[in-house]
Amino acid sequence: MMSNSKVRPTLTLVPPEGLAADPGPQRSDVQLLAGLRRGDPQMAADFYWRVRPVVGRTVRRLLGRLDQDGEDIAQLTMIQLIEALPRYRGDCPLDAWVSAVSANVVYKHIRRRRLERSLFASPIADDGGTSDIPHPAAPGAAIAARELMSRIGRHLGAMNADRAWAFLLHDVCGYSLEEIGEICQISAAAAQSRLVRGRRELHDRIAADPTLAELLDGRGSDERGK
Repeated sequence: MMSNSKVRPTLTLVPPEGLAADPGPQRSDVQLLAGLRRGDPQMAADFYWRVRPVVGRTVRRLLGRLDQDGEDIAQLTMIQLIEALPRYRGDCPLDAWVSAVSANVVYKHIRRRRLERSLFASPIADDGGTSDIPHPAAPGAAIAARELMSRIGRHLGAMNADRAWAFLLHDVCGYSLEEIGEICQISAAAAQSRLVRGRRELHDRIAADPTLAELLDGRGSDERGK
């Protein structure tokens, strides 16, 4: 089994002194994992560069780009990846595993912060052009779209936290029920139950929100008029 003390100091969000400024030779995931399990320090550096973008994207998507804890969470995730490595058997692609571990760290962090309502708006807010929601060309449409997302985010924040997370992880971020189970440390069946109830609760909240219904009708009218 790999000794964590051999590699952990090199796995931080900001590369420490002595870590190469570029990833160096391209190695396969199989080679990287084998080297890490041997405790090879060079493989630790290469692993850092390999997974850093995945960690960063996942943390930003779930926590929000501007959250002050984002950097610390990413650093904790890099450490958690090394600690969880003995349990990774290659049953899924490395990126999927890294994303699930990252999401688990964020999930635990937000629960410790008592799931502040403002956090639930972050994953569906604009993320520098990565949102799946088309960017409206007209300024008025852009304002309406932001208000739409903001109101949906507030409804998510007021929901049962477990159901809201199931909805966000599955319908917004694209995690499977099995992955949600790993992230939230529940069974896939329990994840599905939370998702179904979360969808129903959000639908009921939207239906009872006259302003949101008006915004949605406005977007539908705009699309029909194209």
